[in-house]
Amino acid sequence: MNKRDFHRLLLATAGVLALPGRSFAQAPGKGVMAELAQYTGPDRLQKLTEGAKKEGTLSIYTSAQSKDMGPLVKAYEKKYGIRTEMWRAGSEKVLQRAITEARANRFTVDVIETNGPELESLSREKILQAVKSPLYSDIMPQALRTHNQWVGTRLNVFVQAYNTNEVKKEELPKTWDDLLKPSWKGRLGIEADDQDWLAGMAAELGEARAVKLLKEIVATNGMSVRKGHTLLTQLVASGEVPFAFTVYNYKVEQLRKKGAPIDWLAIGKAIARPNGVGVAQRAPNPNAALLFHDFEISEEGQKILAGRNFVPTNTKVESVITKQPLQFVDIAMMLDSRDKWTDLYQEIFITKAR
Repeated sequence: MNKRDFHRLLLATAGVLALPGRSFAQAPGKGVMAELAQYTGPDRLQKLTEGAKKEGTLSIYTSAQSKDMGPLVKAYEKKYGIRTEMWRAGSEKVLQRAITEARANRFTVDVIETNGPELESLSREKILQAVKSPLYSDIMPQALRTHNQWVGTRLNVFVQAYNTNEVKKEELPKTWDDLLKPSWKGRLGIEADDQDWLAGMAAELGEARAVKLLKEIVATNGMSVRKGHTLLTQLVASGEVPFAFTVYNYKVEQLRKKGAPIDWLAIGKAIARPNGVGVAQRAPNPNAALLFHDFEISEEGQKILAGRNFVPTNTKVESVITKQPLQFVDIAMMLDSRDKWTDLYQEIFITKAR
């Protein structure tokens, strides 16, 4: 299912959920979960820990790779003695499953850990619970939402990656205009569905300039379009795609530290988008859900994510990107204008690429 079709599915689902007399999720502000989520007393951690131990289990839906999320989950299990069941799929499938189950009044998930746009969609569908956590004071402002129904736990930072055997350091572009040079012909690649990166580029450079420049680069030097950020990063490491426009910095760091001939840079500001965690309003294990939510954004949890080369959102934990200027994607705008950016991305990179 492509991005446009999935967006239409979301709109149709939203229409069903809004029908009078059809309530698929618990109303905000009511119930055991809401009471626990809003509690800010000094014994919050103790209450959640005691409640979670009685519940004994936790169900997580995540789009993070198991080898990346696994260390965090194992640390949580070891610390609190909670058995965790983790279901992993792509972010769109995580979103679709959560909505489908809510429509069927089937409440099996406690925690949803995935990309920011999908979490914001779940918020709009009233599936997530607003949370007051004392740990929010440590989180960077760009990772917080005014509704508090999810919080950014790590940043997906789009950077440019290059194969260190195929691209000399003196060749590296200092500006996007440098990629118009004929020496880059046939050496460029991009991921197939990075509309949010394009929106971030438009915000940084101005939409007219960004679109014109990117079209000129594609027309002049071509573009290899690949599906999947991990695949694209691996192709850079292998040398098949010497220079890629949109990879996640953490994946480059993981391969580089294993000895692969790959490194990254950011031309201008790096485009960033928060991914995060939300707890379900109708979570069957509300204490365990909130305990995991707080654990992931705590210094302890954030250091585990940083150890996997993710960019943490807790300001007390440093990362390789700490000093890099960032341009944040407006997630709400992306959801409202997804068709526009999908069409534009298709026009620039898919239709014209060669």
